[in-house]
Amino acid sequence: MHLSQIMPSIFAGLQCEGTHDYLGCGESPSGRELLFLIDGFGADVLEKYAEHAPNLSSLVRLQTITTSFPSTTSTSLATLTTGVMPGAHGMMGYTVRVPRSSGRVLNSLKWDERVDPEIWQPVPTLFQRGTAAGINVTHVAAKRYEDSGFTRAVFRGAQYRGANITNDLVTETISALKKTPSFVYLYVNDLDAAGHSDGVGTEKWIAALSGIDVMVGKLLTDLPKGVRIWVTADHGMINVGEKIVMGQENNLLESIVTIAGEPRARHLYLQEGADLSLRADLISRWEEQLGSKVKMLTRESAVASGLFGSEVTLDAAERIGDIIAVAQGDLVLLDPERADKEGAMVGHHGGDSDIESTVLLLTETKR
Repeated sequence: MHLSQIMPSIFAGLQCEGTHDYLGCGESPSGRELLFLIDGFGADVLEKYAEHAPNLSSLVRLQTITTSFPSTTSTSLATLTTGVMPGAHGMMGYTVRVPRSSGRVLNSLKWDERVDPEIWQPVPTLFQRGTAAGINVTHVAAKRYEDSGFTRAVFRGAQYRGANITNDLVTETISALKKTPSFVYLYVNDLDAAGHSDGVGTEKWIAALSGIDVMVGKLLTDLPKGVRIWVTADHGMINVGEKIVMGQENNLLESIVTIAGEPRARHLYLQEGADLSLRADLISRWEEQLGSKVKMLTRESAVASGLFGSEVTLDAAERIGDIIAVAQGDLVLLDPERADKEGAMVGHHGGDSDIESTVLLLTETKR
């Protein structure tokens, strides 16, 4: 099953018109649904670290879910909340070049005030559709995200309740679930942050996993009876092995004018109007130097293969790199201007490996 099918299925159970129950969730038991998104909680985590997550392990494992490409937060969460693929919602990666902007790059999580979020991501969210249908829709997450461009692009339509510590997040969630019908989206990024800084499986990462598991236990104890909880994620994460700084002691950046994406999935842009032979030469050069360590796609081949879904709008297509370089194995491709920061991260995601692009869907109904 796919990440794009989760929220339409839950909202179908709340009788939201125009949604479809792809996952067979059925009618909401009490008209109150909680979707808990744990950033960076890949499908392999409970297989390897179940002893540190007894509450998460106690939930029913409903499905293994495939994320969209690239396996990164901005793309995955847009896919989750709109119910459509990246080619339709246009959130094509962590960073992409803004068309006709003289090479300006949009960081989708930090945003850019010159870019209108509702034009950049034009698809109505399930939050908007649910609110229009009379469902009380709430977004519970850290206070710092409330007014961001990314929130306006991807989460518009929900009442935002900001909280920064576990007890407050749980309190806001429970309060929002007192009304019927209601849907709450709860988000934490502690696991993802620990993975980036220290790596998957490290002491800090395990502490983050254990802390989130305690939070799940508190939710299972304190939630009103009849609430159905769902737990899923936006991507998994791998620990870096080999690092290559593009353009440093290599000619990988020859003819490339703008670098975007992230170390596991790069959008590479050539001069506007570059002919096909230039792209073919670039791919040949990369494959000669890196071989099977990288998967190279042109914009056209990526679109034709359905990498971004069956529908790719003109706006979305213009944001895709002329060339997409997908790192394989444990390789990361570092931007020379950001190599220190990118290279300091231990955990990475964005690529097409199973670990990065599969997550779990867990569920339980409070008795």
